[in-house]
Amino acid sequence: MNKQLNSMYKYLLFFCLLLSIACKKEQNQLPKITPGISLELAQFRKQQISNVVYKLHFSIPSQKENAIPSVLEISFDLTNAENDLILDFNEKTNHLKKIQVNAINTPIIHTKEHIIIDKNLLKSGKNIIDINFDAGELSLNRNKEYLYTLLVPDRASTLFPCFDQPNIKALYNLTITAPKDWKVLCGAFEKQQLEKGDFIEHQFKQTDKMSTYLFSFVAGKFKENNTNPGAFNMRLLYRESDSIKIKESLATIFNTHQNSLAFLEDYTLYKFPFQKMDFATLPPFQYGGMEHTGAIQYRESSLFLDENATQTRKLNRAKLIAHETSHMWFGNLVTMRWFNDVWMKEVFANFMADKIMNPVFPDINHNLGFMMSHYPSAYSEDRTKGSNPIRQPLDNLKNAGALYGRIIYNKAPIMMRQLELLLGKENFQKGTQHYIATYANDNADWNDLVAIFNDLSPKDITQWSQVWVNSPSRPIISDAISYNDGKINAFNIYQKAEDKSNNIWEQSFSIGLVYEDEIKTIHVNLNKQENTINEAIGFPKPKDIIYNYTGLGYGIFPLNTIDIHLIKDDVARGHSYINLYENMLHGNITPLNTFNLFLKGIQSEKNELIVNYLSGGITAIFWKFLSKDQHNELLNTTESAVFELLQTELPKNIKKTLFNLYSNLAYNENGKENLFQLWNKTLVIDNLTLNETDLTKLVTKLSIYKHVKSEEINKQQLENITNKDKKERFLWLLPALSNNEKLRDDFMLSLKEAKNREKESWVEAALTAIHHPLRQQSSIKHLKLCLSLLEEVQLTGDIFFPKNWLTSSLGNYTSKEANAIVQEFLNNHKNYNPILLKKLLIVVDDMDRVQHTIKR
Repeated sequence: MNKQLNSMYKYLLFFCLLLSIACKKEQNQLPKITPGISLELAQFRKQQISNVVYKLHFSIPSQKENAIPSVLEISFDLTNAENDLILDFNEKTNHLKKIQVNAINTPIIHTKEHIIIDKNLLKSGKNIIDINFDAGELSLNRNKEYLYTLLVPDRASTLFPCFDQPNIKALYNLTITAPKDWKVLCGAFEKQQLEKGDFIEHQFKQTDKMSTYLFSFVAGKFKENNTNPGAFNMRLLYRESDSIKIKESLATIFNTHQNSLAFLEDYTLYKFPFQKMDFATLPPFQYGGMEHTGAIQYRESSLFLDENATQTRKLNRAKLIAHETSHMWFGNLVTMRWFNDVWMKEVFANFMADKIMNPVFPDINHNLGFMMSHYPSAYSEDRTKGSNPIRQPLDNLKNAGALYGRIIYNKAPIMMRQLELLLGKENFQKGTQHYIATYANDNADWNDLVAIFNDLSPKDITQWSQVWVNSPSRPIISDAISYNDGKINAFNIYQKAEDKSNNIWEQSFSIGLVYEDEIKTIHVNLNKQENTINEAIGFPKPKDIIYNYTGLGYGIFPLNTIDIHLIKDDVARGHSYINLYENMLHGNITPLNTFNLFLKGIQSEKNELIVNYLSGGITAIFWKFLSKDQHNELLNTTESAVFELLQTELPKNIKKTLFNLYSNLAYNENGKENLFQLWNKTLVIDNLTLNETDLTKLVTKLSIYKHVKSEEINKQQLENITNKDKKERFLWLLPALSNNEKLRDDFMLSLKEAKNREKESWVEAALTAIHHPLRQQSSIKHLKLCLSLLEEVQLTGDIFFPKNWLTSSLGNYTSKEANAIVQEFLNNHKNYNPILLKKLLIVVDDMDRVQHTIKR
């Protein structure tokens, strides 16, 4: 018996040894080559190479149509030479001219977006690869007078051959040859310029270590400002030509960067980690901003504001700058290992931006600001069938762009605030400091941060984050209250998941018990499916209960019974409006009643943030959720009520918001005439100033509303525009504004070509104009085209474009006919790209609710 056991034991040992050898061989085996950058390839290369240095030279010609000849030297250390080396280059093979490996010419092997380097040309230790190539242009945004790179998340490999994954950080030595009258900005200081005929060769020092998606350069005809706002000199390139906006904005732009930098150094206990922090503003930029190390890029219209800008726009500008500055620590210094944790850099940037702005805008209620900027936006995705967890799986970087959305940017900060409440502010800050110090100039993931927070908390943060971070959806809150002798004798609060799962959201919020002369607030720690609120027992029966009184809670709450506009506390009032809208979408109150409550509220509201939310809600309900009869019945009275409100004594910031609301609704004859007179300045409203951008937007409305002089107005406005970039944009947009249906149809068909979709913000504006509710009878025929192009739009566009493409077109529809087109598409595409499917389900959620949930 012992001999048998001994023999079996030896056999098991031998089997385990064979298995171990097989596993080791499997681990050392090069992964299968597929388009994009697979997780397997990224993990393999992380073990294979290190100490990467890129030396790049781009020679930019004068003519936009000409190719950009480029030279690359890439050096790196190789662990061993047992396998071929895979470089990423997502361009046509004919862009590659010559490849040398360790000074030996090699045949060009380029397949499935990758360059294969034969292992026989490689050696353990340091290797050098030289490549002559024409730069790829998918993410090289070329205009006649300027260009800029935008390489997140996997677009660096569409520009030059590289190891395009976030956990292989590298140093860059960049040279740009550009026309003589162009300026150049990148992530390092310029060390010298060499004149070469009509061109200048700009040679830059070595950059700090960064991931490929953070490498960038901007080149072109720009104005320049150099200012030292406190810590060091900062450089700004811009194309804005409005002297008033420039004068009003420059100092604020620099000072906000400095204030943000100082706060972050103090909060993290880590000095600014890079050699410089310069920035450029770009007219048609795809995002609000992008945090390229040493060379941040911004959308120009987000930073340059005039003296009449609303407080909301000024706050948004400041938060944008604080957000991008925060990325220097959260994202650039400490970078996610893989793009499934891209949300981590975004949540910290948003969360820090809110903290930074509190002392800068002392007159603003920042709890209200946090709630109004994050909650409606997070709900707009989390309530839908396309909702996703904050942290999502990712098999290939080609799908990384689709992970971005409002869950990352808006739900994640709400989660982080709840986590800070759970840990306490001091422990949260300590954990954040430890995270930065531990992983500086390296990569980390969510589990690394959770481990740090777990050590600082008696709670199991891993389990807590399972619902908040790894699960989608939100709770629906209900209550059961009983009274005895006019007093509360039982108060229970229940929660259930909107997506029908068994998830329980542990969170803190308050309820307000409303009495004749006071409001008693009670703190609630919701941590079970049923929670008893013992603190409320014995209180007199209230007139009303205002849920989520301090705006911390997340979910759908019971409705108030009193008029919301009578609630004095700004946060409680603001949340009550948000909750009212969510209950409308849930079928608990009709759109007509909600519309009337919103309109009643905006007529007395004095807080700009709430006015802005009410304005958006009124517009959405008016165009999407009212029946045709309700819409027609309310048009004249609503137009009249808002116009009357515009003429009352109100601050200019409120007036501007109300003007935007009015221009979104006033398409009756009286409204069109008022808008026309505001445009030609024969009508003047006290405390309302319209700049060139406002007037251009106004002209687009007059075109859509079919003003009898719309063609004449368009021509005049084109002449009136002084900025060449804005003039070019408006000229491009004119076919989409035209009341000639054939012109609009031809324009839609032109968007089949990727080259006609390059300026994404322009395309979104055009789609919104073509698919406006007043034009849907003629534009609905294009919905099938919009759906059929979606996959190509994802491949050729930047990260936010697929959803914005859908929102600007399908997102304007709620009709049965449009719903039938969407359902036919879904039925015919059972195996559709799951990430894009989620985007589609998010965008058509309002359409779906009109068919199934909303009672009109």
